[in-house]
Amino acid sequence: MSVRMQKELAAKILKVGVSRVWIDPDRIEDVELAIRRDDLRKLIHEGAIKAKPKSGVSKGRFRARLIKKRKGQRIGPGSRKGKKGAHISRKEIWMRTIRRIRRELKFLRDKRRITRQTYRTLYLRAKGGTFRSVAQLKTFIEQNKLYRR
Repeated sequence: MSVRMQKELAAKILKVGVSRVWIDPDRIEDVELAIRRDDLRKLIHEGAIKAKPKSGVSKGRFRARLIKKRKGQRIGPGSRKGKKGAHISRKEIWMRTIRRIRRELKFLRDKRRITRQTYRTLYLRAKGGTFRSVAQLKTFIEQNKLYRR
């Protein structure tokens, strides 16, 4: 015999959903015989029928994601919102670029690949924003034959 009706009544008494009603498998015959609400209340009191605890949302996946984020992962273009400048400012980009170019210019000057006068003119051009990268700087030097002979 089915205990569906008893389960529904017990759910109403316990003020939970039907899926949260637990019936003791050893006392299933007693539950089948219980017809009235009073009978079910007695079985609830005895512990033959109980309400299962609410199942919460697991934090396991969140924690795993958090560990990856702390490592600096999961920051690709698909995860970003806002403009380019929202993640790295124009000033920061400029600082990185100009420092690379100046480092390269100093290297070329110290290794005597370019003259001090050439270094100074290229330095000022770099300051003015002529070169977007070290590669562009090198191309410019080669095209204008500024390397020391």
